[in-house]
Amino acid sequence: MNAPSIDDLRQVIALRGLPDEHLQWILEKAEYAEFEDGAEMTRTGDEIDSLMLVVEGRAKFYLDVNGKLVSYHTFENDESTGGTAGLLPYSRMKSSPGFAYAEGKIRVYKLHKKYFQELEQLSPELIQRLIGYMTERARYFATQQLQHEKVNALGQLAAGIAHELNNPAAAINRIASELNKRLRCNYEFTERMLLDNVTAPQIKEIVKLVDEKQKQTGNVKLSPLKRIELEDTLIDWMQQNGMEAKPSIAETFAGSGYTTDDLEIIKTIAGEKAMKNLINWLENLVVSQSVIKDLDEASSRISTLVGAIRSHVHMDRTNEKQPTDIHTDIENTLTLLGHKLRAKNIKVIKNFLPDFPQVPVHVGEMNQVWTNLIDNAIQAMSNKGELTIETCLDNHFARIKVIDNGHGIPKEIQSKIFDPFFTTKKMGEGTGIGLDLVRRIITRHNGEIKLRSEPGKTEFAICLPLASSENKTS
Repeated sequence: MNAPSIDDLRQVIALRGLPDEHLQWILEKAEYAEFEDGAEMTRTGDEIDSLMLVVEGRAKFYLDVNGKLVSYHTFENDESTGGTAGLLPYSRMKSSPGFAYAEGKIRVYKLHKKYFQELEQLSPELIQRLIGYMTERARYFATQQLQHEKVNALGQLAAGIAHELNNPAAAINRIASELNKRLRCNYEFTERMLLDNVTAPQIKEIVKLVDEKQKQTGNVKLSPLKRIELEDTLIDWMQQNGMEAKPSIAETFAGSGYTTDDLEIIKTIAGEKAMKNLINWLENLVVSQSVIKDLDEASSRISTLVGAIRSHVHMDRTNEKQPTDIHTDIENTLTLLGHKLRAKNIKVIKNFLPDFPQVPVHVGEMNQVWTNLIDNAIQAMSNKGELTIETCLDNHFARIKVIDNGHGIPKEIQSKIFDPFFTTKKMGEGTGIGLDLVRRIITRHNGEIKLRSEPGKTEFAICLPLASSENKTS
């Protein structure tokens, strides 16, 4: 073990140029310590009560994020930290937010906080240096935390989008398999119809009736009891007409709104003998049309999601504002957060003003605002909550309100809600941009954001100018 010496302290960047008597004072008051490579120097929750002056080696700090250690910073004797770590004068830190490990052998001097007041009287210059290092460290940590939250939020959003895309994609796979099966069946059933001498004009007339029935089906909604009764009636009809009364066929026809009257009309067109084989072909056609409709809906869902993603991640390629449809931007945000809304069975009420004008904004930035406010609202509500989004005009301003009926924001923290890096959430639970950046984005747009909250109702009201100041002439 090396012997403590004033020469060690002369090496610490933060102590450069200090008189020897000041260094001697630190040497006498500080506790000298050495740590071998990989040694644990501090852990989450440990009391932080001393300034550490790093003479040699590196201390690697890992932030404890919900039980996971995230690499955050390296403390060593360099220009960025000045060889300082641990507690700095005027710092409010009381306990360690993570773990620190030695990288290689590390030598440090620990000056307990009980000496800080005496140090301030001895060397005001050093105290000012240490405050500067503390400010830089706070800024660095806040920036790092923000970046980690953004990455985490991006991962959550990506996972949500993947979930949203997976459902229609899986449906398309099922539909493709079903259509393949129905196509093979169609060859067999068509061959039987030809053997029964069903003509092309007859087939054309039947297909016309099926197409008309498909258009009507969307307007017909049967109760479960009525549907069961209809299935039973269809089975009886097939048995009376000498057909194999398959429950699956009756279920298909009942689900598409076919009655025995419809089947009688088709039997009249095709003939009683041909109807026994044609019933299978007809059921196959009805199912094929139904799954094609499902295919259209699934593919449309994917197109909608892709369109929402492209719009939401709009990259502001210039410094100029661009007119945008705020309603569409909010709709896209709701689409991307749809999985969270459904998970909590949240009802969305959109009181959108008709003919709402386009608003000049930096689209990508404002989409972050909508995402943050809506995501915050979702988290604030319990199951079966109610999210209301309103738009209106006030002279030359557009007003947008995001309202939730969650637990509300306590009065004692409402004045801090827009403060930089203030949060009531654990890391990774929010969108990562924070209400401070929301406020800054709104301010950059020459607008304002106000909060009103009480138990059962929290309202964020945004006001944006309808005319861009960048386009005004002096």
